[in-house]
Amino acid sequence: MPCSFKVLNENSGARLGKIITSRGEIDTPAFMPVGTAATVKALLIDQVKDTGAQIILGNTYHLMLRPGIERISRVGGLHQFMNCDLPILTDSGGFQVMSLSKISKVVEDGVYFNSHVDGKKIFLSPEVSIQIQKGLNSDIVMIFDECPEYTNDKSRVKKSVDLSIEWAKRSKKEFGINPEKMLFGIVQGGIFNDLRKDSLKRLEEIGFDGYALGGLAVGEKQQEMFDVLDSIKEDLPRDKPHYLMGVGTPADILGAVKRGIDMFDCVLPTRSGRTGLAYTWEGKKNLKNAKYANDDSPLDPLVNCPASQKYSRSYLNHLVNSKEILASTLLSWHNIAFYQDLTRKIRESVANNDFQNFYNKHFDILNLSLIHI
Repeated sequence: MPCSFKVLNENSGARLGKIITSRGEIDTPAFMPVGTAATVKALLIDQVKDTGAQIILGNTYHLMLRPGIERISRVGGLHQFMNCDLPILTDSGGFQVMSLSKISKVVEDGVYFNSHVDGKKIFLSPEVSIQIQKGLNSDIVMIFDECPEYTNDKSRVKKSVDLSIEWAKRSKKEFGINPEKMLFGIVQGGIFNDLRKDSLKRLEEIGFDGYALGGLAVGEKQQEMFDVLDSIKEDLPRDKPHYLMGVGTPADILGAVKRGIDMFDCVLPTRSGRTGLAYTWEGKKNLKNAKYANDDSPLDPLVNCPASQKYSRSYLNHLVNSKEILASTLLSWHNIAFYQDLTRKIRESVANNDFQNFYNKHFDILNLSLIHI
């Protein structure tokens, strides 16, 4: 089945859409749980699916190091390897160029790494990245790009944009033609609006199935990110999905949807869950806090998940402070379910032409760092 995307409705800047892949449909706005190393940490894939997730994310760099592409491709790809029948998007490894910059060297051909696993020297290029993603049998493939660190050095960012465009051309050539898969370009440019617009224009000339915004959520303030989105939202092609990579908090997502973004991924739901933090419709809660020791109410009865409705805050407080493994599972499960509940309710509000009211009701509450009630 050929992949496609269509916009079903637009309201107050937000878009309701649908991505169709050979493995299933993805309603947008969509949040993709992150399964970096072929697992959404602490959760069974059935638990992830029960939250309403329709797509997950894997990572080229980490999977090429461990367990290695040969072991995954031998069984037919990542879906078979991890027993996941959902569509899978794979990040190209470009983000690791930045996050592992102390053990990497960028050259025109690609990037040389010293593996963080065993120190072995490896090479990742646009061609190698696409080949690996083909071996993973990814449904949505990302081009290989250079994601610069957060900086005010415009010349440094422009150099990164130019290199990423050349890598985009090479990525598309290696990808070839495959209507059953999607290839997304990645817009770079840091916090510089003119560089972002130039990057997008040059990517559109190459032509991709979707357009991601990379190089955000790397240290800039929330308003700086929103300013970048405001500057480019009218230029993004209407008939293609818009993906904001690595974002973010619930408020980040709500604000980005208002600026025309369709797809999100972030490690926050599971990473926070492993440290005792829960996202709820009342804001973020720290279950380590003693005030929950005798709180017998459910974590968040508004979220349709066993972890949210069937376990008391008192019990979760005990698990977290006792460092029980179950705490990570229950809080990660709840957090993923909350993110899915958030995007589902966003979709409903857009469908009902009521997104602005939904935004006004929830943005400030969700944007609180921690509540202490």
